[in-house]
Amino acid sequence: MRKTTERNSENLVAVDIDGLTAMLSCGAPSARKIAEEAGARIKIGRRVLYSVEKIKKYIDAIAE
Repeated sequence: MRKTTERNSENLVAVDIDGLTAMLSCGAPSARKIAEEAGARIKIGRRVLYSVEKIKKYIDAIAE
């Protein structure tokens, strides 16, 4: 199986769990919990991605 290459971009639409943990500066269990509460989980086949826009909106909403 080919390894997915990482691309540096500031305008990401969706990230995997590693990208989400880096974005939120927290561990994987906390990142998954935040993503679930935000409704940001996207499943494509066996791959799970998380919507960056929904995560940002959720963080803004709980920060107020």
